[in-house]
Amino acid sequence: MRTPGLTTVLAVASCVGGITAAGVSRKTPQLQTLPPLQEQADLVDSWTEDRKALIPGLLRKYGVDAWLMSQREYAEDTVFWAVKNAVQFSARRRTTHLFLASPKNGAPSAYSWIDNTAAVWEDLRVLLAEQQPRSIALNTHPEIAFASGLHAGELDTISAALGEEWADRFVLEPMLPVEVVATMVPGRLPWYRRMQETAWAIIEEAFSERVIVPGKSTPLDIEWWMREKIQSLNYTTWFQPSVSIMTEDGFPATAGAQRALADRPIQYGDFIHTDFGVTALGLNTDTQHLGYVLNPGETEADVPKGLIKGLRKVNRLQDIVRENMKVGKTGNEILKAALDQMHAEGIEGKIYCHPTGEWGHSAGTVIGMTNLQDGVPVLGDMPLLKNTYYSIELYAEHFVPERNRTLKFAQEEDVYWDVETESWEWVYGRQEEFLLVKTPAVDAVDGSGEL
Repeated sequence: MRTPGLTTVLAVASCVGGITAAGVSRKTPQLQTLPPLQEQADLVDSWTEDRKALIPGLLRKYGVDAWLMSQREYAEDTVFWAVKNAVQFSARRRTTHLFLASPKNGAPSAYSWIDNTAAVWEDLRVLLAEQQPRSIALNTHPEIAFASGLHAGELDTISAALGEEWADRFVLEPMLPVEVVATMVPGRLPWYRRMQETAWAIIEEAFSERVIVPGKSTPLDIEWWMREKIQSLNYTTWFQPSVSIMTEDGFPATAGAQRALADRPIQYGDFIHTDFGVTALGLNTDTQHLGYVLNPGETEADVPKGLIKGLRKVNRLQDIVRENMKVGKTGNEILKAALDQMHAEGIEGKIYCHPTGEWGHSAGTVIGMTNLQDGVPVLGDMPLLKNTYYSIELYAEHFVPERNRTLKFAQEEDVYWDVETESWEWVYGRQEEFLLVKTPAVDAVDGSGEL
């Protein structure tokens, strides 16, 4: 299958100084320019065709003969967005899909209708009579979003239109739609890595003296600067960027405290945090990084050692989680194993990892939530799938002597399943240094910057 060529990188991110937790140098991320819209559509459609080619095998894996999805315009099944064409912006009229595990007599394995008459049901009855599936999966799970996209009214319509003969064969197999949405075909990774690099580049510029003016710029200013930067690059996002000043209140702060700090100017010596993602090409990233605002004339050597040790600690927690992410284990089993190891190594913190990629919070098992560290009902009971992307999201606590308080060091980085090494690898990398906002001593009085 033809894959459109990639355009060259046009924009360059700012170079931001920093100090690694391990004392090593690192590469500077670059902004990645998206291809023209028609090339983007061709690229996304090629990925979609690769995904749809996997569906018959997944039907057989889960012991289902057929899979039926139907939706009305603006009332789409969640899976619709994973199998639609790039130039489809919604379902039209009534849009119906049927997939077969092992079609008979050389018949196709996939069918689609866009119709608002009874003809679609007549066609379906004829087709089902020819193929005689013993089971027909519908997306009707009560708890899992990616397996519950069939609207109640549409279910009633399908049941009445197809009749009791076929309605008696309806089954629920939640892992089928979950795995279809969760699976990231190999062709997506190069562009997902470019998107991740773009997210890093935007964060590094935002957390630099090019944008932050100590005593003037507020977290809210930086959040909207990031939104404008995304827009200028023809990307979008799936959530509002957040920028926080990390205090003794910890992370995450209460909503009221967070908003109060959002209007407080960022000062010299502040420990700052961002949660940020970009969206393009049907993909979403999710990243959390940390920064520090140096006093005028200070250098990397002046970053409080307690902060550097806190970053090392959360990096270790990231390693613990990746080591325990065993394909086939449930999210709750992985969470328990990782927390047990975390505590055995003397680390306090929380783990709340989730699948990402197709959606920001995508299909698949979750590994903890901030309020559910003993296990997550239903969502944490699913097995971990390979060939997916995950956001390793967590924080570690560390006592910082220079502040005489314990602070929370939050991180989030995306990983992918490497089929060659059979392990979870960073899509672009992970933060091992603080992003530093520098102010030369000579500029301390008036300063300069974008905000």
